[in-house]
Amino acid sequence: MDNDQAIQQFKTAIYQKKTDDFELIKLGIFLLESGDFQQRWDVSKLFPKLGEKIIEPLLIILEDENIEVEYRWFVARILSEFNDLKVIISFTQLLQTIEEEDLLNILAEGLTKMGISAIESLEMLLQRHESSRLLAVKALAQIRHSDTIKPLLEVVNDPDPEIRAIALECLGSFHQKRLIPIFINRLNDPVSGVRKEAIIVLGMQSQLTTEFDIVTHLKPLLYDINLEICQETALALGKIETDEAIEELSIVLQKKTTPIELKKAVIKALSWTESSQALIYLKQALFTEDIEFCQIIIDLLATTKSEIFRHQSSEILEEFLLSNNPISQETKIKQKMAVTFGELGNETAINCLKKLSNDSNKSVKLHAISGLKKNEN
Repeated sequence: MDNDQAIQQFKTAIYQKKTDDFELIKLGIFLLESGDFQQRWDVSKLFPKLGEKIIEPLLIILEDENIEVEYRWFVARILSEFNDLKVIISFTQLLQTIEEEDLLNILAEGLTKMGISAIESLEMLLQRHESSRLLAVKALAQIRHSDTIKPLLEVVNDPDPEIRAIALECLGSFHQKRLIPIFINRLNDPVSGVRKEAIIVLGMQSQLTTEFDIVTHLKPLLYDINLEICQETALALGKIETDEAIEELSIVLQKKTTPIELKKAVIKALSWTESSQALIYLKQALFTEDIEFCQIIIDLLATTKSEIFRHQSSEILEEFLLSNNPISQETKIKQKMAVTFGELGNETAINCLKKLSNDSNKSVKLHAISGLKKNEN
């Protein structure tokens, strides 16, 4: 008997309910393991009709990393039909460990599909011991439904910092005004990972900056004991884009004691704002910083979208190119400028490319010619 005949037998036995469930499960698993894609698809639509008794044997298959990915994908698809705590936990754990994209997607879709019906089960799981609470929070974060806000609010002050961080990250995706004070409060969390999530979320709330004075709350974290926190704060202020945020970034950039990695983050943040004031500060850094910073600034100026900002960027780079600043005459810097002028493509940029196309350095000349060709049309 071939697989197609076996599938028909499987279907008939399910609907007639005359075959022992154990034998049916055994047959279904055999067909999932040995069938082609279409046969597996047909079996996966029938299998859930056997009810919750199939969960345990299918979970064993799903969690075995030595089994073929497509086979596990179909098993996950079947299990996603069940709002069962064991399935929710298994899906959540696997999402933290597997790397196969197709399997990741079906697991995430499965949790989302369970959605509201799974939330109640997860709330119960939150009441259990620490490992269960962590799994529950990770699962709630995957579901991303507004009904998860209530249980997530219950753990924003949890003793486990990982739970606090996950809860904050998930709550931040809902963009609700009432949640802002919670994020502000977590800026003072003793664990840097939690502070980081609070900073990231607040950086995405630019429309509420004035109402909650977000910049004032973020400013102290530019000087946090943890350098990564300082960098994340700089990037958050760059996303907020207000004059106050830009001013704070400029202060950090101008300090001689500011670590190099933080200065890099500040330069990137200032470029994101695409404001005239930010451009003034970037110009100052261009003329006073070392070759590495100049390269970073020149690269970032090539990515600007605003036509006004692009025009101003070209003028600043032209002034830098024609200056007596030793760094501006470095081969690497002139190469970078040629590439950026090619990206900017306006009249000022083209004129600078023509000048660079006559440079004594062959590499600079080739970069400039390439930039000119890019703008021929």
